[in-house]
Amino acid sequence: MAQEFTRQQVAALEKRYDFKTAKSLGQNFVTDPSVTEGIIEAAGAGPKDLVIEIGPGLGVITSKAAANCGRLVAIEIDKKLLPILAETVGWQPNVKILNEDILQADLAKIVEEESVLPDGSKAENVRLIGNLPYYITTPILNKLMALPDLFTSLTVMVQKEVAEKMMAAPGAKNYGPLSIHVQYFCEIEYIMDVPKEVFLPQPKVDSSVLTLHVRKEPAVQVADEALFFETVKAGFSQRRKTLSNSLTGVRGKDRDTVVKALEDTGIDPKRRAETLSLQEFADVANRLA
Repeated sequence: MAQEFTRQQVAALEKRYDFKTAKSLGQNFVTDPSVTEGIIEAAGAGPKDLVIEIGPGLGVITSKAAANCGRLVAIEIDKKLLPILAETVGWQPNVKILNEDILQADLAKIVEEESVLPDGSKAENVRLIGNLPYYITTPILNKLMALPDLFTSLTVMVQKEVAEKMMAAPGAKNYGPLSIHVQYFCEIEYIMDVPKEVFLPQPKVDSSVLTLHVRKEPAVQVADEALFFETVKAGFSQRRKTLSNSLTGVRGKDRDTVVKALEDTGIDPKRRAETLSLQEFADVANRLA
């Protein structure tokens, strides 16, 4: 039976193992079962699915998620958590704990090696779940977006401000490269906000849970994906500049070439990057290509 993790139970578990959370690793454990259930329900993993979990911590999410899926591989960087995880989830035959740094882990290799389910069949879907550490959320997301063919969906809890950036639309002040990067590869489903009070220790900010449904095809068609993201990065590198200035130098293009590319796609060179949609960025990048 999956273990419950109330605030009192989390505190007792930490005391028994003399475990102290590390700020340097962004460790904040959920103590509200309804949040855990919401994350698991949103992930939608079934008996034919492989689940990859980032940062299982005490096993708060792991324990119940494993009861729903065919196989679960949890990647935990903190060695001090391994004996706790052995108690809370190690007894579940379909769970494997890897002591690795998610930013260094070879996720494609892990998925390839762990895709065989206990019944001998191959996993139909690979779903990722995780309470992402605040301090490395963007690097983790960038790594996951570079592997779009690996996962069916990603259900992640992130700082609320980061979630808002991911969902932001053109014209919003928090619309930027992260918005475009995630929306290019995924359809974003908002699940819920999570108040800081349900974590132990309590962080300074609230969180949000999102499910990123990986698109079978990117949101827009581009001739050169690397150039598309270079164009986005350059456009937002100096937000106060107009596109005619901020895009000058992309792939060695001079200002006249950039202005012509913008005008050819019907975009006013005096506009700024935060006003462009994904399709408009794609049109400009395709013209520059």
